[in-house]
Amino acid sequence: MAGSEGPLKGVKVLDLSRILAGPTCTQLLGDLGASIIKIENPATGGDDTRQWGPPYVKDAEGNRSDLSAYFMAANRNKKSVAIDITTPEGQSEIKRLASHADILIENFKPGGLAKYGLDYASLSQEFPSLVYCSISGYGQTGPNSSKPGYDLMAQGYGGIMSLTGDPDGSPMKVGVGIADVMCGMYASVGILAALRHRDQTGEGQQIDLALVDAQIAWLINEGVNYLTSGNVPQRRGNGHPNIVPYDVYETADGHVILAVGNDSQFRRFCEFIGHADLAGDPRFATNPARLENRDALNAVLRPAVKSHASATVIAELEARKVPVGPVQTLDQVFSTDQVDARQMQIAMQAAPGEVQLIGNPLKLSRTPVTYRAAPPVFGADTQAVLNAENPFDD
Repeated sequence: MAGSEGPLKGVKVLDLSRILAGPTCTQLLGDLGASIIKIENPATGGDDTRQWGPPYVKDAEGNRSDLSAYFMAANRNKKSVAIDITTPEGQSEIKRLASHADILIENFKPGGLAKYGLDYASLSQEFPSLVYCSISGYGQTGPNSSKPGYDLMAQGYGGIMSLTGDPDGSPMKVGVGIADVMCGMYASVGILAALRHRDQTGEGQQIDLALVDAQIAWLINEGVNYLTSGNVPQRRGNGHPNIVPYDVYETADGHVILAVGNDSQFRRFCEFIGHADLAGDPRFATNPARLENRDALNAVLRPAVKSHASATVIAELEARKVPVGPVQTLDQVFSTDQVDARQMQIAMQAAPGEVQLIGNPLKLSRTPVTYRAAPPVFGADTQAVLNAENPFDD
């Protein structure tokens, strides 16, 4: 996107993170203009997710690269530098890079970097203005701090799996690594807040972010429902805990989503399905009543909706200003004119060839995000960065 290099141009980030939470954070900062140096372990071939495939990008000859789709999802706008932090030479290089950096982000186990002199306590003595973000499974404190953290474990421990899935089925994780992704979002917010403080005072600080804490934070209404009532929420499939009808409904040829948010919308919905009387029934006239009588209402609604084709339901309810939508597969999602209009699919030129990526959702009117560099192959920038006087310069 020409015309801007982003609102974070000049901000320098030393990225010692891997997998998804940290890389999600640093990709977002990079899209906003920050310069990111990603440190990768030469003994393992770099970030673990480089091997999390297929699919992989292939070159013109059909040879597999180390750019897996998983890795590319969170690693554009970064330089890849191979450094072995277990060696004195590697530790010295990291400290040299840290001397130029505004931000360091890492996701080692708590205490894991102390033996290399790269933990916050060590680096803050030498670089007191450094913003240092530590991401771990359970945080730097607490009885579980030494346990490893993975997205699936966070979803289980933090409660979201108990709320997800069919009411009569097993607990179910969300279809993508959402605990990692949301942790990365919280990390970016915390980093920008700490950067604001640093710019005002010259004082850096450590951000202690736990995957499980972040997951508990985004329990949102279900978490507060429990804290308010003391009742443990149950799985409802696609149903909403506080609104009815708000669910996925089968049609004659597929499925649609209904999100009837108030009583006037409910009346108009009932008119469409030929059950106008439901809106006046004391069991269903208000949302609290519909919530109490969810099963009885759905016993009428589901066969009524199923008698219509999806396109009919969507068209008729949109005309009545009742919230409704499709359930799309990814091929349908990325073929929509909405995705095209919003630039949510982008093409970039990587070392092996052109790659297709998901765009950034932020639309800033004055300082738009920029896509300056495709996800790098492992170690692509090692010599250039280590030999540079100003290693973060593009």
